[in-house]
Amino acid sequence: MGRPDVDGLNTGYAALLLEQYLDNPGAVPEEWRDLFESEPEALLRRQPGLARLLERAAADGDGHAAPVAAPPPPAAAPAPAPVPAAPADEELLGGIAAAMALVKAFRMHGHLAARIDPLGSEPHGDPALEPERLIPKLTPELQARIPASLLRLFVEGETLADALPRLRETYIGTIAYEIEHISDHEERVWLRQAIESGRYRRPLSRDERVRLLTRLSQVEGMERYLRRAFLGQKQFSVEGLDVMIPMLDEAIDLAAAGGAHEIVLGMAHRGRLNVLAHVVGRPYETILREFEGERTIEAVVSSEEGGSGDVKYHLGAQGTRSTPSGDITITLVSNPSHLEAVDPVVEGRARAEQTDRSSRQGYHDPSVALPVLIHGDASFAGQGSVAETLNLQALAGYSTGGTLHLISNNQVGFTTDPESGRSTRYSSDLAKGFDIPIVHVNADDPEAALAAIRLALAYRRRFGHDVVVDLVGYRRHGHNEQDEAAYTQPLLAAAIAEHPTAREQFAARLVTEGDVTQEQADELDEEILAELRRAHEALKQTFGRPEPPARDDTHIPAATGDEVVTAVAAERLRALNEQLLRVPDGFSPHPKLMRQLERRRETLEEGGIDWGQAEALAFASLLVEGIPIRLTGQVTERGTFSHRHDVLHDVQTGATYTPLQHLDDAGAAFEIYNSPLSEYACVGFEYGYAAAAPEALVLWEAQFGDFVNGAQIVIDQFIAAGLSKWRESTRLTLLLPHGYEGNGPEHSSARLERFLQLAAQENLRIANCTTSGQYFHLLRRQALDATARPLVVMTPKGLLRLKQAGSTLEDLASGEFRPALDDPGFVGGDRERVERLVLCQGKVYYDIVGHEERGQAAGVAVARIEQLYPFPVERAKALVAGYPNLRELVWAQEEPQNMGAWRAIRHRLEETKPEGVPLLYVGRPWRASPSEGYPTAHLREQDRIVRTAMSL
Repeated sequence: MGRPDVDGLNTGYAALLLEQYLDNPGAVPEEWRDLFESEPEALLRRQPGLARLLERAAADGDGHAAPVAAPPPPAAAPAPAPVPAAPADEELLGGIAAAMALVKAFRMHGHLAARIDPLGSEPHGDPALEPERLIPKLTPELQARIPASLLRLFVEGETLADALPRLRETYIGTIAYEIEHISDHEERVWLRQAIESGRYRRPLSRDERVRLLTRLSQVEGMERYLRRAFLGQKQFSVEGLDVMIPMLDEAIDLAAAGGAHEIVLGMAHRGRLNVLAHVVGRPYETILREFEGERTIEAVVSSEEGGSGDVKYHLGAQGTRSTPSGDITITLVSNPSHLEAVDPVVEGRARAEQTDRSSRQGYHDPSVALPVLIHGDASFAGQGSVAETLNLQALAGYSTGGTLHLISNNQVGFTTDPESGRSTRYSSDLAKGFDIPIVHVNADDPEAALAAIRLALAYRRRFGHDVVVDLVGYRRHGHNEQDEAAYTQPLLAAAIAEHPTAREQFAARLVTEGDVTQEQADELDEEILAELRRAHEALKQTFGRPEPPARDDTHIPAATGDEVVTAVAAERLRALNEQLLRVPDGFSPHPKLMRQLERRRETLEEGGIDWGQAEALAFASLLVEGIPIRLTGQVTERGTFSHRHDVLHDVQTGATYTPLQHLDDAGAAFEIYNSPLSEYACVGFEYGYAAAAPEALVLWEAQFGDFVNGAQIVIDQFIAAGLSKWRESTRLTLLLPHGYEGNGPEHSSARLERFLQLAAQENLRIANCTTSGQYFHLLRRQALDATARPLVVMTPKGLLRLKQAGSTLEDLASGEFRPALDDPGFVGGDRERVERLVLCQGKVYYDIVGHEERGQAAGVAVARIEQLYPFPVERAKALVAGYPNLRELVWAQEEPQNMGAWRAIRHRLEETKPEGVPLLYVGRPWRASPSEGYPTAHLREQDRIVRTAMSL
């Protein structure tokens, strides 16, 4: 064949050959190689479409090649006449172009034709997947003439005719893939190779198939036994998604083989009891005891010990699993009924397990732990926490090296059909926006389901990214065992009733293929039911016996922290202060900022230590004592109000330096990260991290305290109630800027009243410090107290640099956190003349004592309650009793009467006052909105509150 006609080229075919030539010149026919080598400029000049095509190219199997130089501008002289050439085989060239489109269609749209619904619904399909509908029509004869090597396929076959059946088997069987949305070229090519080569879809051996049948029999047998033995009790059966348990088995083995020491698992109620038994390793007897209503290890928190406990399908557990690669810990995280709320908690726990907190910057090794999240199909699409959590996957402060997301897709959300529950074809479509590969698999094909897990874990190991496996099944018994699904989905319920179980289908297949006999399959089923009956009978034998004494650790201990020593020697503070001001040679922070920071030398000796300096010294002192610290938030590195500056930036290079990570004697990690613009996921993440790292001080700071209610579910269900429900407490610290300064309803209140409403049984610590020294001691107490409790701090805004709120070196070196502070003007005496005592908390104290007419209220003392929960009753009583001639006790606050502390602590204030002394309220009246929207109105209201408090 002669040299091809440059003007008459089939652009797509030429592009394909040029791509092959650039990869390997010897791979293309000689006449084309001669054209590319002798006339590249003529080729590109005569075929501008080809040039545009190649401009965006990459050798990734998309039918494009590596970028080439743009053609030079055309010469002034007319173009030479085309070189005569033999006519090309137009049918073959067109066929190759059509074949390339067909391959692309299988990769992009094959999932639309895949049979992933075990109930047999007809797939949507796509015309681009039908060879006979392409132009030109890809007849069998034409397919046999098209070399498969030209199509960049990874399935076996010399021609398209050979490869097409394998392509169909790969992309439109019981497993389907969505990967073409991924923007990274290397990931796409790797996934194509992995999928089309069948590398992770190997056939199981006979022994493996028998083990798989055994597991499916255990899963189904447990659900059947519980349903018969405890008729009508909720168990949220996994039936219809039975293969989920073998999939978790496979994931655990693969993770252990990759070096993982722990699996951190989060899931809702569906299938949880089966996971507890068969994945975590909880004995059948323990689960049966829950159904019998007997006292168990999980229920020890109930009644007289003060905790509430929780339903059996919310409880967490931990077990050790033996794998061929060694033992691995399985942690099933406790969770509420709020679907997907546990997602960021799992990520935080996994990150904590992956982090070496003995290193100064917190070395992160994602191979140590694998996070696994099991989602519902309705909740994955519907709950915002999913999107917030997915957004964390690639962020330096939050990445866990990839999460395995398993959607337990039963094709209905309680009684809501998919078309009413989401605006997308698949429940998994949200993940596409995060460049996450998605594998859909039919729950009735156990071997395909295991192959999906193998591919997912290999991808995670290679690229460190999240991956979604959409396990498409059904729900055999309604939302729960008390629910009649036929009321709302009658056709679906009827189809399910007629549908054989996954175990029945797999057993029949193994019998047909000669792996087991029908008798062996039936015996296996009976053995499992017999094991459950034996466990149940053994449990019943214990009924009526005296209960063993309760464990010593069942009582919820006090959480006052009074015994903690928080003072730090002055010489150590001086040394730490110098180290915090040290930067490497050649590092150039902003000169204005450095002048501000350098003043910290003076304030340390002369007084006026502000909030930022006190916090830095508290952190530094803890780090040298071996306490790890993690601090995150939306503007945390600098601080919303530019008061912190823990991370310095070089004005010449943009490089960063964190002095707290370079202390001479630090024995623990200091992690600090600016967070994404999220409260729900970020607070959940830090809760999970703190739960897994009880030795660490974990802090989350709101940009403004007003925005913390974006995380209200985490606050209500985990932070406040976790101790009572699950005996799980942390020392997570929330820093919430709070204070009325005329900035409107959304920049004034951290909703103190809500935290106080949640406070009971010493589950929280809630404070509002009015001096930097108090804040210093509070942070150290929180880190050092052996009894871990979450701490909520109403942090200041205007007080951050207020001179009167500053402290001295002596305050840090010899003091302690004091839950109540007396009026300093009356500490030395003259207390008899005080007739009116004003108690308050937070910034309003400085508004009162700093008022221009304060001197006219000589008989008024102003004291502060710094710790609002647990309320310091005895200290407050002693403070009030110190004023013998008291005639009025006033509680003053900035917040409206239905907000702030008033309604939560009023009964405590009643306890503190002498008999016959009235308790008065001063503050804003009842309001629906926290504060005024206009600065002038704010100032007028503040002045009224202050004057009323002082009785002016």
